[in-house]
Amino acid sequence: MIENMLETSARLLELLSLLQARRDWTGDELASRLGVSTRTVRADVGRLRSLGYPVDARPGVAGGYRLAAGTAMPPLLLDDDEAVAVAVALGVVATQRIGVEETSLTALAKLEQVLPSRLRRRVEAVREATSVVAGADPPLDLSALGAVAAAIRGHERLRFGYTKPGGSEAARHTEPQRLVAWGSYWYLLAWDLDRGDWRVFRVDRMVPHAPTGARFRPRVIPEDKVVEFVVGRVIKGAWKYRARVLVHAPAAEVAGKIRIPLDIEVVDESTCRVVLGSDDPDGLALWLTQLGVDVEVVEGDELAAAFERLATRFRRAAGGAAAAGGSPTE
Repeated sequence: MIENMLETSARLLELLSLLQARRDWTGDELASRLGVSTRTVRADVGRLRSLGYPVDARPGVAGGYRLAAGTAMPPLLLDDDEAVAVAVALGVVATQRIGVEETSLTALAKLEQVLPSRLRRRVEAVREATSVVAGADPPLDLSALGAVAAAIRGHERLRFGYTKPGGSEAARHTEPQRLVAWGSYWYLLAWDLDRGDWRVFRVDRMVPHAPTGARFRPRVIPEDKVVEFVVGRVIKGAWKYRARVLVHAPAAEVAGKIRIPLDIEVVDESTCRVVLGSDDPDGLALWLTQLGVDVEVVEGDELAAAFERLATRFRRAAGGAAAAGGSPTE
């Protein structure tokens, strides 16, 4: 009797996992995956409904089953990568000032309470090995991030293939120090053993090799300098396009608006120069307009051309209102 109950419970969990993994299933498909009859599938669907899972059934040859939205939130089944992704994402959201910090922490506490130890270690590895630039919203590549974070946490040398900005590939042998999230990218700060110097690598360009098992003693970089160091290296080497702009605003005001550690050169009380860059000059031009102050491109033909394109679009946008005449506030 107990054995039959356990078998039914296990099958219900597997059925629920299947319904969450794909939108539509036929009865025959579910029966084949579960190794039971379609009659048993119908009975199991009824059991799920009694537990609060809204499963829609459509009759006929083209019919089947679908997990629908209900009036209450039922428990969810997550695979390993999904559970780690949710936990890490909740941790990131909890650090942002967007109004849901407390809710994120509550949800994270509930999730971590039931995470298996192997998954909890993966979540902690990413969290402990990561610094976040203010305002960043990093994407996650769990396979690469997990391997890098585990190497950082275990003080283990890391070998990986790396694609340079120009497209060439090279093998790197490093002592990984820290992960930094910035915008849509993650960067690894590491000591390059072949070059005898610090290097910064974009994680999305990395293909980690098998763990080396070789331990190392971490080199000391003050925690508050990690982000500044990585941003400085990215500005000087990783961006495809770089420019120098004259900003018609006090340096302190510009530093407060930019909110990333850039070198800002004071010209006088009302102007300053800033060196910055991007892989997308059009996006950089649009971002600079959002500072709300006048800027001039001192160096950087690509950025200057991007401003010309942006100005043309703005003139076209304003031209429609001018042709219509009048003001929308009249």
